[in-house]
Amino acid sequence: MSRKLDTMESVVSAVMDAPRRQKRRMIAICGAPASGKSTLAEALCAALVRADVSSCVVPMDGFHLDNSILKPNGIFDRKGAPHTFDSAGFAALMARCAQEDDVYYPTFDRARDLSIAASGVVSGDIDTVVVEGNYLLMQTPGWQDLAAVWDVSIFLDVPAATLKERLVKRWLDHGMSAEDAEARDEQNDMQNARTVIEHSAHADFVFSG
Repeated sequence: MSRKLDTMESVVSAVMDAPRRQKRRMIAICGAPASGKSTLAEALCAALVRADVSSCVVPMDGFHLDNSILKPNGIFDRKGAPHTFDSAGFAALMARCAQEDDVYYPTFDRARDLSIAASGVVSGDIDTVVVEGNYLLMQTPGWQDLAAVWDVSIFLDVPAATLKERLVKRWLDHGMSAEDAEARDEQNDMQNARTVIEHSAHADFVFSG
């Protein structure tokens, strides 16, 4: 059963107390879209650095399949769903991050809606890698083997109504009309959110976002 965490201090303690299985400590921050994964990951990384633990954040979003692949295959409207990521490439990167010195990874540019290859680096002096993404605990082929990588897993527990409000606002902030934002949210984002909530394994810890 997952333990509940409610402060950054408790999150840092949970991470610091966890035994590591590999060269680097690997932390998974998992949750639905708009649950606050990147915010928590950045805050945790900053707190670890203040505690003299060299750390960095690696987002999963750099492994989005490019629109040039999604559109011809008729899955562009489901961008962000599990099958629209390079899960094998992501798993290979996580295995490398756990063991190798300098590891380069792609990042995702939301403004241009595309991934940029080798635009981030986990340098050799990094002790702890904080990974954030929707599907880090998925119990489905292509994702389920990731569980063996994590020394600590944290799931963000956010009410569905809050997720919906945040997701709609995200699209409004990108210039969408209220009608289009609502449609995008229900036809794609909330479907992805339900997938995360219903098909993720139990995390070591649950954090209320």
